[in-house]
Amino acid sequence: MYESTENEPLKIVKKGCCTPSSERTEVTAAPKVLIAAERSQEERLADMVFLPGGTFLMGTDYAQGFAADGEGPVHAVTLDPFYMDRHTVTNAEFARFVDATQYKTEAEHFGWSFVFWSHVPKRRFTELVRDTVASAPWWCVVPEATWRSPEGPGSDIASRADYPVVHVSWNDAQAYCAWAGKSLPTEAQWEYAARGGLEQKLYPWGDQLRVNGEHRCNIWQGEFPREDTADDGYAGTCPVEAFPPNGYGIYSMTGNTWEWCADWFAIDAHATSVERNPQGPTSGSGRVMKGGSFLCHYSYCNRYRVAARTQNTPDSATGHMSFRCVVNGVSPQAE
Repeated sequence: MYESTENEPLKIVKKGCCTPSSERTEVTAAPKVLIAAERSQEERLADMVFLPGGTFLMGTDYAQGFAADGEGPVHAVTLDPFYMDRHTVTNAEFARFVDATQYKTEAEHFGWSFVFWSHVPKRRFTELVRDTVASAPWWCVVPEATWRSPEGPGSDIASRADYPVVHVSWNDAQAYCAWAGKSLPTEAQWEYAARGGLEQKLYPWGDQLRVNGEHRCNIWQGEFPREDTADDGYAGTCPVEAFPPNGYGIYSMTGNTWEWCADWFAIDAHATSVERNPQGPTSGSGRVMKGGSFLCHYSYCNRYRVAARTQNTPDSATGHMSFRCVVNGVSPQAE
């Protein structure tokens, strides 16, 4: 059901699984240099959570994790205070940005993005799908799939204002941050916030995936990739506050959508990182992504753990990748 189409195969598709990446043959669309919108400090920090920083244990030595991803070793990191968005940037928030700046995302510029196979309407599958990823054929190349049309032509976000914006690249996220007067979180900031004050737990709420039988995040249930039973209530993305927040009052740090971080990715980043406010490597080919998504499943990708990590190229976009922002150097008294 999710085989390649008879269309000319795209040479820009690169092997991928959790987060397929695109190898653009065209010149990458440079995001506009945007000036931060005029707004008061109170407006800028609205719907953000103040985090006091301090020292925490980052990374994991979890035996069932992915050592090849560079999840460990566990090491102490100290962070200065910062603010973080309570939830991922929503469709409504991204729409305000686009309305104010006329920004065009990279998926729009290049004319296509990756959509999960079962989200493409069955009756239009052959019409809409141009190609699939050879190593992960559940990922379909769909022309005109964008943040406004997450499943391609004919889809929209009219009923998804409070859902995370998707089909946004790292470059798109950077452009939004520039306009909002914010930044993408470093991997260390993201992991500190996700832990919610708990030390070395697998998830933002503890070590058990379900608490008293209740789902705490939006991930895959069923047989991947053929059937998502949606026992958690969702077979795709869900509202950004659909599940309880962690101890810091921050929502959906695991599951739902992968989230872009500021850092370049390296598998030895934890072993070589500085102890205070680490920024990650100075260069690389992919940017760090954290949190997993609604497609994560224990049978092949239990990367919905706090310490799990992956990467993607800065111009890639999919239907399960989003972001949230931070603000640095502002005291809580400034609210």
